[in-house]
Amino acid sequence: MNLKTFFSDPRRRNLALLAALAFFSVVFAAVALAWRADEVAPKYTPQAFFPGLAGKLDDVTRIHVVSKKNGAFDVVFVPMKGWVLPGRGNYPASFEEVRKTLVGLAALETIEPKTARADWLHYLDLDSPPNEAGVLISLADDKNRVLASLIVGKSEDIGEASENVGLFVRQPGQMQSWLVSSPFAPHAAQSDWLKKNIVELDRSRIQSVDVRPLTGPSYSVSRDKPGDVDFSPTPIPHGRELTDSGAPAVVASALADFSFTDVQPVGNFDFDGQVWRTVTHTFDGLIVNVDVVKLGTDFWARINAFALPGKPDTAKEAREIDEAAQGWAFKLPAYKGAAFTSSLDSMLKPVEASRNAKK
Repeated sequence: MNLKTFFSDPRRRNLALLAALAFFSVVFAAVALAWRADEVAPKYTPQAFFPGLAGKLDDVTRIHVVSKKNGAFDVVFVPMKGWVLPGRGNYPASFEEVRKTLVGLAALETIEPKTARADWLHYLDLDSPPNEAGVLISLADDKNRVLASLIVGKSEDIGEASENVGLFVRQPGQMQSWLVSSPFAPHAAQSDWLKKNIVELDRSRIQSVDVRPLTGPSYSVSRDKPGDVDFSPTPIPHGRELTDSGAPAVVASALADFSFTDVQPVGNFDFDGQVWRTVTHTFDGLIVNVDVVKLGTDFWARINAFALPGKPDTAKEAREIDEAAQGWAFKLPAYKGAAFTSSLDSMLKPVEASRNAKK
């Protein structure tokens, strides 16, 4: 029987219509029940992950950090010194990193609970360090009482206007994981906790740099006024010329935006032997000496500063540099190490190229 014949019978047509109405009524009822279930389902209310921690931050004297990649280290408050890194000879810690971590942990707010299955935690990087991927952060007081402790895993964009980041976390000893809103991203590398503002020198202030290489002739690079883009080297050997006009700027700007990746007591190195030395002069009378030694592929620097007479503001800056740098050797990034140890020959064309250029 075809459809035309089927629907030509009024009774069959009415039955088909009633069946269709019944079907859509069932669908509508199911949807309505789902909506109703959603409306009456219990809602999760966000709350502080560490209730009351904000009132205990003044009691924190130790931050303990553990990760698989970077191992374990402490950041400790020492009276009369402030926050230091015992694993780096009590070198000063970055107060901004300490503040951001303490305030950030107190401000963690739960968004929703996540898995509590132990065999699923590794998907969120929440397995226990140091053997697995999670990062453990603990806060303790001077009696070694733990005030807060959590394992931090993966992050997630939660689209908050406040620019908070979503973090998957759990407390040690508990399998329940959470997605929390965090105002900071924790750092597990000890290098991120080092006080970094040792020398803050803008390139525009640099007038000249005297260089005494480990091998090869000593030389200087200089410019007449701050507005000059290029630096000129002296002396240039007879018959040689620069690879390009910007080549001397590499060594001239070595001290600008000074950075380092690690620190050790200066006594661990022989800075009285064979070293590279650069002496940077600024237009406003600051003079900074940087001695560099190379151990394997690593460059380590010792720094001291002074000012020309009659420059009180610059003299104050020099004292601050000395106070921060005295007693320490700083591990330079590879590109900074190469800049501080540039030879005169490295910025000149090969002899044959110079001769050909003059023909």
